[in-house]
Amino acid sequence: MVKKTISDLHIAVVGATGAVGTEFLNILKDNYSDLPQLTLLASARSAGSTIEVNGTSVVIQEATPDSFTGVDIAFISVSSEISLDLAPHAVKAGAIVIDDSSAFRMDDTVPLVVPEVNGDDCKWNEGIISIPNCSTTPLVMVLQALRKLSDIKRVTASTYQSVSGAGTAAMDALTSESADLMNDKNVNPEKDQIGFNVIPRIDDFLDNGYTKEEQKMIDESKKILHLPDLSVSATCARVPVYISHSEAVHIEFDNSIDLSDVYSQLKNFPGITVMDDPENDIYPMPYDIEGKDDVYVGRIRKDASVENGIVVWIVSDNLRKGAALNSLQIAETLVEQELV
Repeated sequence: MVKKTISDLHIAVVGATGAVGTEFLNILKDNYSDLPQLTLLASARSAGSTIEVNGTSVVIQEATPDSFTGVDIAFISVSSEISLDLAPHAVKAGAIVIDDSSAFRMDDTVPLVVPEVNGDDCKWNEGIISIPNCSTTPLVMVLQALRKLSDIKRVTASTYQSVSGAGTAAMDALTSESADLMNDKNVNPEKDQIGFNVIPRIDDFLDNGYTKEEQKMIDESKKILHLPDLSVSATCARVPVYISHSEAVHIEFDNSIDLSDVYSQLKNFPGITVMDDPENDIYPMPYDIEGKDDVYVGRIRKDASVENGIVVWIVSDNLRKGAALNSLQIAETLVEQELV
């Protein structure tokens, strides 16, 4: 029996006109000369428009509960509310859903997957697989690489997240606000100004003082790593960068570790590239990492504040590994495990 490939599948993309949906299609085109059968879905407002896919114009259809007949995998990148509505219909139609929203991430019956870390969790899916927050993904990859050196005691992450994480409207806001400010015009944003500013909150505040975004990083990291008692803290800020999220991460271990071993573990971990030569001004930055698949790590050093700690600087393209690429890798994992 010939084993299936991605090209043999029927894939539905819900949110095909959004930033992540567009990137998913770009990555699919880059990786597969023979594309799978595609059904491109979006809101009623976008229905009827077309997207060029490898020289072929594909018509956007309105996403409805009846959109998933014959679909093998449904990649959904829309709001949690819409995911909660559409995903069960896709599963009922026989598809496996790979969901980009936060709707199912902490559901005990739904695997939350980064293939390089916990790809085997795909095996117990009941029709839905969730992908983590775009800042959680690079963090857990680094932690997974380093936990082989010693048990991890505590993690503190500060994120500097690009506006694309909030969608195309936020990217447009950065452009317009920056242009207005450069021309001495007043800026009157609906919420906080992002042009030439840093906003120390992403999503709503919770009773514990953390934002929902920060709590996602905490809870998701524990679930993906299968470390429910891991001590994690996060502060998430929005910065005036279009694409790529950055993180300053302090990791404390139970035992002392050598930096040479840290470098070795990171360099040998799939999907991680070490970019660390400060003397020659070499370290990962959002502008350089945009459009790249790997998670880039630099500024690797001992943490001067704790005995068994290190500090690392992480940058990854939030639209690719943070969302679209991770989803495609999950689909490839499903094919490899013969689950689809």
